[in-house]
Amino acid sequence: MSGPMTGVKVVELGVWIAGPATGGILADWGADVVKIAPPSGDPARLFQKILGGDLPTNPVFELDNRSKRSIALDLTSDDGLGIAIELIADADVFVTNLRIGALERLGLGAESICERFPRLVYCHITGYGREGDDADRAAYDVAAFWSRSGIAHLLTEPGGDPPFQRGGMGDHSTGISGAAAVSAALFARERSGEGQLVSTSLFRQGIYTIGFDVNILLMWGAPMRLGIRTTMGNPCINNYTAGCGRRFWIVGLEGDRHWPPLSRAVGHPEWMEDERFISVRERSINSTELIALLDEVFATRTMDEWEEAFATEPEFFWAPINDLESLLADPAFQSSGAMVEVPDGASSTLMVATPIDFAGTPWEPRSTAPGIGEHTREVLTEMGRSDEEIETLLASGAATEDGSD
Repeated sequence: MSGPMTGVKVVELGVWIAGPATGGILADWGADVVKIAPPSGDPARLFQKILGGDLPTNPVFELDNRSKRSIALDLTSDDGLGIAIELIADADVFVTNLRIGALERLGLGAESICERFPRLVYCHITGYGREGDDADRAAYDVAAFWSRSGIAHLLTEPGGDPPFQRGGMGDHSTGISGAAAVSAALFARERSGEGQLVSTSLFRQGIYTIGFDVNILLMWGAPMRLGIRTTMGNPCINNYTAGCGRRFWIVGLEGDRHWPPLSRAVGHPEWMEDERFISVRERSINSTELIALLDEVFATRTMDEWEEAFATEPEFFWAPINDLESLLADPAFQSSGAMVEVPDGASSTLMVATPIDFAGTPWEPRSTAPGIGEHTREVLTEMGRSDEEIETLLASGAATEDGSD
């Protein structure tokens, strides 16, 4: 194993994305993550059929479950639940995104488990937090992170339809928060010897994502208005279209600093002395006119030509608006560490990497996602079960080793 979490034992009881994403990040970083699955498997395996029909791989499930081991247990049986509790007892970390009521019915609620195993770091990811009327309310990230938190509304033009988020956006950012919380709690345990409950929620993650807007409302009592392209108060931070149809974003946040390089880059240095555009205030007052002029200029050249022009101005900040094909071809994508080769038994499979690197303890994935219960026998053997005991558990259905994807 490699990575900063090498030697850390994690038990994951997670479904769909946010909980498994937390476990997946920890697994990437070197932790030994044992995923407790129901005999039918994590429902996130359904993405293979939902999105790809009969395609042979499951890219969505793979991203959050590679490098884990899978044990399939029937937690409604005494033997299956007993094995789960035994696994948790020997773990450093327990990660779950099951709802509070389900966990308490199983005897796996945070209060009882943390009291029973005081060195354990118990990471609970919820939809709306652990307190309040909605503490046990079901939520996917589209509901809690995207819709109810206010993100979708803030991205909707007046009178328009709310945009659809891309899959797992809230889940994955929440998973990063979950992994960060686990890391901090393990660090605290090194000092105190005590574990603790750490928690985050899709809803809270959504609120933090639009923290600029929420904090402005809290502190100033008024919301920040939605940016509209044709009337942006600062035309230096706006998106435009080149003559070839490709779009790009100019990010001249500091008006006085970034206006001169923009004027020169578009071939109109005289605009710097134009009374309509001479100051931040005047450019804001006349923003509609200025944006229209910029639209006309940008339509005269292709994106490649503009890229050459922009390169002549070191203080001109911009970025292309990539589609997925352009992203994969972007040199920055190639050099950023965004891809990782995952061993798949025969050779390797190229996947998206988790977005953090460690210079002193570099991580690398160890395997593709496990089949349902692929490691049931292996994990039970490590727990001290004899071959005869394992066969009895398998025969009763308390544990299974299906191994199917």
